[in-house]
Amino acid sequence: MPIVAQSTDTTDWVSRYADEVIAESERRAPGAKQDGTEGTDGAAAPVVVVASGLSPSGPIHLGNLREVMTPHLVADEIRRRGYQVRHLISWDDYDRYRKVPAGVPGIDESWAEHIGKPLTSVPAPAGSAYPNWAEHFKAAMTASLDELGVEYDGISQTEQYTSGAYREQILHAMKHRGDIDAILDQYRTKKDPAKGGKGKQQQKPVDEAELEAAEGSGAASEDDGSGGTGGYYPYKPYCGQCEKDLTTVVSYDDETTELVYTCTACGFDETVLLSEFNRGKLVWKVDWPMRWAYEGVVFEPSGVDHSSPGSSFVVGGQIVRQIFDGVQPIGPMYAFVGISGMAKMSSSKGGVPTPADALKIMEAPLLRWLYARRKPNQSFKIAFDQEIQRLYDEWDKLEAKVADGSALPADAAAHSRAVRTAAGELPRTPRPLPYRTLASVADITAGAEDQTLRILRDLDPSDPITSLDETRPRLDRAENWITTQVPAEARTIVRSEPDTELLSSLDDAGRESLRLLLEGLDSHWSLDGLTHLVYGVPKVQAGFSADATAKELPAEIKVAQRSFFALLYRLLVTRETGPRLPTLLLAVGADRVRKLLAA
Repeated sequence: MPIVAQSTDTTDWVSRYADEVIAESERRAPGAKQDGTEGTDGAAAPVVVVASGLSPSGPIHLGNLREVMTPHLVADEIRRRGYQVRHLISWDDYDRYRKVPAGVPGIDESWAEHIGKPLTSVPAPAGSAYPNWAEHFKAAMTASLDELGVEYDGISQTEQYTSGAYREQILHAMKHRGDIDAILDQYRTKKDPAKGGKGKQQQKPVDEAELEAAEGSGAASEDDGSGGTGGYYPYKPYCGQCEKDLTTVVSYDDETTELVYTCTACGFDETVLLSEFNRGKLVWKVDWPMRWAYEGVVFEPSGVDHSSPGSSFVVGGQIVRQIFDGVQPIGPMYAFVGISGMAKMSSSKGGVPTPADALKIMEAPLLRWLYARRKPNQSFKIAFDQEIQRLYDEWDKLEAKVADGSALPADAAAHSRAVRTAAGELPRTPRPLPYRTLASVADITAGAEDQTLRILRDLDPSDPITSLDETRPRLDRAENWITTQVPAEARTIVRSEPDTELLSSLDDAGRESLRLLLEGLDSHWSLDGLTHLVYGVPKVQAGFSADATAKELPAEIKVAQRSFFALLYRLLVTRETGPRLPTLLLAVGADRVRKLLAA
């Protein structure tokens, strides 16, 4: 595969970041040429390393997915250009279990007794097929990443720490704990309300709004290892008796690596040799920059909570350089992802949608597109309500523009990243009928496949659907949306008997409108034909041609059309709104329509 060093599309954020990452990777390995051949010192082109970090402390939600999709899209673009790329996903499964999350089936308040243990030492929810808490929540995410076509190397931090992989880095950090403490101290605030707010101020001036955002996000409370009585230590042991991290390092000897700690939870104390001890981890603000240096990470995004003044990404830049002799990754800040009608997502709230939830109601290319089309610093929402129908309409219009070559370059690039990766095309629906049509059909038929096939076959008699498999997986996603996201009171129930009272109360104009509709059913029995018919009846009644355009008609025609539509809905489904009328008529069937509308 030929290697292309620079993108030609300056409007696509993914390509621009790929340019920067390749240039940075080349800068870090100056002996390698850009064309992948050996340089003068015999060095080959470097493997480009991008990274994500996920904590399986509970359901991994759609906001967390941006932590993965941003580097994935950049990594995939770099692969397309012929470079070798590693996308690392660090599973932070050696983090402490902080609290019992709300809304998780199979758990109760008894799980609170495990707070402070590593996530891999906490029991999985009742009924789970997985051995521990972390594996239970990792499983759903890995399945979603596979469906989304994300290629990555997963790293368990439990395995890394307990195997001693970071031993050298831990000993180095402990030896330079004073230097680390001095770096962190530049960002600490020690305002004491009891002293009128006086005390040590931040030495680096920050914008007050940014500081408030950091505090609101939790970034200000990130653990940096301070607060102990025996001095500063950037390492936290897990207790040898209760397994919790409610421990305090009492002393440490650099020469012998002897470490003494005590547990405030159970009173256990222990003396260990850190050169042999594997049951603990570096505090987060030291752990993250250590991994940048250890893995040689070139690109890793971070959320706004990690990019605020004094938080881990900012502080980590100094620690990785001054302590671990490494380089901070290129790291765009990414904005929050929301759900239609919901504020910023928080995993502390129950019922926060996950990638698996989204993939039940939308195809993988559509979900990829939502992350690809927006720059990382732009927030966006993922629709679980009626908005998903408009979103699918927008997607289908883009597909048509890409097919005829009229799509703008940035839109075409986002589409390409949505439907394929460097490894190949993602699965597609062979006959992608409009999502709103499929949802309406699923709503009316309640999943009856014979009725669904009958209706879909009638949509276009000139090119009929012959098997429901032609419409999958989009049909399945639309059915799932109807059954899981649409309230029962909003579902469509077709009348079993005519509304004789309403029919008998109609005036001559109302009866005439129904007669015109029924007379045209057979000759217009297709989606396009029925659309023309239901919009045309009020035109004909007003003395115009059914083919008259909006420019040729008075504004009153729109009012007459709305009144006609409301009448049809009331006669067919007992309310004044519902699925699009042409789809509804097809679903009900010509004979039943005649029965319900015969005045």
